[in-house]
Amino acid sequence: MTFTIDPAATAWLLAATAMVLLMTPGLAIFYGGMVRSSGVLNMLMMSFISIPLVTVVWLLAGYSFAFGEDAGGGLIGNVEFFGLSGIDPSTVRENTAIPELLYVTFQLTFAILTIALVSGAIADRAKFAAWMIFVPVWALIVYAPIAHWVWTPDGWLARFGALDYAGGLVVEIASGASALALALVLGPRIGFKTDAMRPHNLPFVLLGAGLLWFGWFGFNAGSALSANGTAAAVFLNTLVAGCLGMLGWLVVEQVRDGKPTTFGAASGAVAGLVAITPSCGYVNTFGALLVGLAAGVLCSFEVGWKFKGGYDDSLDVVGVHFVGGVVGTLLIGLLANRAMTGEDGVEGLLYGGGLTQLGKQAVGVIAVAAFAFCVSFALGKVIDRLIGFRVSKEDEVSGIDFALHAETAYAEGVSGHGHGPRKLGEGPFGH
Repeated sequence: MTFTIDPAATAWLLAATAMVLLMTPGLAIFYGGMVRSSGVLNMLMMSFISIPLVTVVWLLAGYSFAFGEDAGGGLIGNVEFFGLSGIDPSTVRENTAIPELLYVTFQLTFAILTIALVSGAIADRAKFAAWMIFVPVWALIVYAPIAHWVWTPDGWLARFGALDYAGGLVVEIASGASALALALVLGPRIGFKTDAMRPHNLPFVLLGAGLLWFGWFGFNAGSALSANGTAAAVFLNTLVAGCLGMLGWLVVEQVRDGKPTTFGAASGAVAGLVAITPSCGYVNTFGALLVGLAAGVLCSFEVGWKFKGGYDDSLDVVGVHFVGGVVGTLLIGLLANRAMTGEDGVEGLLYGGGLTQLGKQAVGVIAVAAFAFCVSFALGKVIDRLIGFRVSKEDEVSGIDFALHAETAYAEGVSGHGHGPRKLGEGPFGH
């Protein structure tokens, strides 16, 4: 069968690709507002530097490892697209109506955002040089294989039947598990469990959340790879889940803390968006409501795990992205509906589909989490042994912005540390 380029689908995916790329600067602002003012520039840079580093390795080998023809066992692609060889502007992506080069770029923006998410777990204490080594290597040996497992027909999880529409396994769980690994490699910040470490700029947090939400429509609806009814349904599901995630988190704050917070609104929306990412193309609008609500409520409780577990996941990548990704991935097994999956598609348990799909989703979660955690931990340890992954105690205490970048975000140096009293471990993100 011969496929030709569809101008409407191509135009939509061009817009969606730009929207997803905007998510990384949005994440930088989101994370930048959450850290103390002495580390905001470093936090911004950790996201921004991911864009060129991942772009280079993606064009050289990452895309081929992820989406090239299977090299055997459904584990990784071959080198047929090494350096984008064999792809020109007229090449059409197989089984689609879009240019291959556009698909390369669309998937590149996913890879960039995923590694940028990991940076939130090691805020305020990581060497920038070590991060610059970690980013491209991680993209090749962690992200690309997982993308191949899940999003190519010959990938072993795809053949097994695990579903992930837009990145619950590939993006959220992979980044969350890797974030936990790096947090353990570096150890907790000085003052963890004793100092409040509150966000220095809540308007930044809300602005970043708004940019992320905007980009998420391209992230999810763009994954339809066409301008059609499915894209429209996914777009609505994304909106609904973000809204219910926010409401769920704020209700928990009101009951638990007595006051809803702006930080809670931002983090709840992100939790709902995280959870709907894997399920947006498989659940109906009612299902999206349940997915978002479940994520907002569960993540609002689970961000406190780090205090009980003793690991310093600085900006709660584990509590929001890993947990939210698990929630959304598993709920496919309960809420998948043939209104979205098609006449011959899967149905979740609540629609008479039994436990089979839930079991497949659970296998996907365990496999991706275990692989991402183990490889990221090993990679972090190697880098730590070679050049050290953590800044000195003196640089961490004085502020890593000036120590690593010879700049400060504000003329006065350190400002905006406090936002009123809060019991340690309570409130959004446990700050």
